Amino acid sequence: MIRTVAWSTGNVGRHAIAGIDAHPELDLVGLWVSNPDKVGQDAGRLAGLDRDLGVLATGSVDEILALAPDVVVHSAMADHRLFEALADLERLLRAGIDVVSSGPVFLQYPSGDAEAMAEGVRKAAADGGASLFVNGIDPGFANDTLALAVTGISERIEQVRCMEICNYATYDQAMIVFDVMGLGRSMDDVPMLLQPGILTMAWGSVVQQLAAGLGVELDAVEEWYERVPAPEAFDIDSGRVEAGTVAGLRFEVRGMRNGKAVCVLEHVTRLRDDIAPDWPQPAGHSCYRVVVTGEPNYTLDLQLLGTDGDHNTAGLKATAMRLVNAIPAVVAAPPGLVTALDLPLITGRGLVVG
Repeated sequence: MIRTVAWSTGNVGRHAIAGIDAHPELDLVGLWVSNPDKVGQDAGRLAGLDRDLGVLATGSVDEILALAPDVVVHSAMADHRLFEALADLERLLRAGIDVVSSGPVFLQYPSGDAEAMAEGVRKAAADGGASLFVNGIDPGFANDTLALAVTGISERIEQVRCMEICNYATYDQAMIVFDVMGLGRSMDDVPMLLQPGILTMAWGSVVQQLAAGLGVELDAVEEWYERVPAPEAFDIDSGRVEAGTVAGLRFEVRGMRNGKAVCVLEHVTRLRDDIAPDWPQPAGHSCYRVVVTGEPNYTLDLQLLGTDGDHNTAGLKATAMRLVNAIPAVVAAPPGLVTALDLPLITGRGLVVG
């Protein structure tokens, strides 16, 4: 059994705990939480499992290190605390603990300016003889393994486009929806996500990894976006969206070669299904789409839907399970920062029930 610690109990973390509990090769031995009110509570209750798992939450990193786990599933929010998250990862790696993490997302496949920011975790991994895998659904499986698998049946490739087409109305994370993405804010505001270079920091790793998987060296990475306003006021799970504020966001991160976009990451985000009807529409309630243009042309849609009927639940669970199910391969990997290009095929081995 692989002795596993869960790190946080947020939107992704609680699904990670459930996944660790369900995995036959993993043993949950610890849980770290940032909220003092959660300290001492059972992991099963914090994960919404309605049963005890016999593991109590702690807010002490020293207590986690003293457990000497094999691996930590790190799912703490990193978007607003980038350097603190990097410091946490470095401390765990330096202690010889393997880590699978949902962020910082540029560590999925660091390149360009992100290479310098990755130096600390690379050194910590080398010093501790530990491995780090940063992934999820996007950035992650939907635009690395899934996309590259489709290219494997191509004769000629002109462009690989990875898309998220999603309604965020049920995504209950106000900081991300309003503050980071700028949805529900004035059309005149430029939120953090749309500041120059931020899209590339977040998703440049996607186009660089696609290019690496295809044996292509990019000349440049470019950014583009457009937004549309809400026709009237309405409510979403994260709060109120007033008329005239941003209700739809579409952006692209484009990997350029010889003046053409050969690897593209595109997001189409709405807060209501009728927003921007001329923009690409999802298959089902929400989807990740891979479009390979060339010979032949391929379109692959990955539809998401949780058993609770919510596509955003499925997306959060997909991120958590991408990390949890990768643990055996990451533990077996050589020390260092590993990517989807380094690991074997990750399957749902041991997860079939009945």
